[in-house]
Amino acid sequence: MSKKRILLKIGSNTLTKETNHISRGKIEDIGMQIAALNKDYEFVIVSSGAIAAAKQFVKLESKGKEIIVKQALASIGQPHLMRIFHENFSDLGLLTSQCLLSYSDFEKEQSKVNIVNTINVLVENNYIPIINENDTVATDEIQFGDNDKLAALAAVLLNVDILIIATNTNGIYTKASIHDEIPETIRLVNDLKLLEKEIGESKSSHGTGGMQSKIEAAGIAKSANIETWIVNGLEDNFILKALKDEIPFTKIV
Repeated sequence: MSKKRILLKIGSNTLTKETNHISRGKIEDIGMQIAALNKDYEFVIVSSGAIAAAKQFVKLESKGKEIIVKQALASIGQPHLMRIFHENFSDLGLLTSQCLLSYSDFEKEQSKVNIVNTINVLVENNYIPIINENDTVATDEIQFGDNDKLAALAAVLLNVDILIIATNTNGIYTKASIHDEIPETIRLVNDLKLLEKEIGESKSSHGTGGMQSKIEAAGIAKSANIETWIVNGLEDNFILKALKDEIPFTKIV
């Protein structure tokens, strides 16, 4: 019996647990869940957090645009981020690999074939591919999206069963409940146009996505008949709990 494939997208706010540094505890929490689910599921990760990782170590001076500084920070932070994943995951017997992609890679047929072949070989050999945008040559996800769209495109290309987007809320809330300051999660969504009417414009402290980019990502996945789950990644064991339907989250089908 073949394993189900999950693409897990982890945003910066989840990885930092809403602080100013990468949380080793959160990465360990994710690794422990992947190890626990290893018998029935295989994982591909799309991870933000390279810029947040760099900010722990350096403060860059530049007369250039802010986006160029962020590209440089991403370049510094990416190896630190991968080191933290490697150290925490290897302690759990999990193997990791790095895949840096750009949007242009999804526009070329040969590049798409190469991505699929490489990632399938990694997964078949029990390596967990950790994907991030190649920020040195592309800035789309730095400026907006926080890797949400990248995750959706990868999910479609890799033919995953579920796209889990880890964020810092219990899914998407109804607009009325946010107004009343008693957030109520929209549990099941079939119509994305109705969902868009419920979302606000706010974005997280580290991330650049907001709920709009998550809905756009869900639309890409939905077009390929892939479910998107928007889950609170700050919750311990959030993947296990979502799979058992033990926590509120938004499922878009």
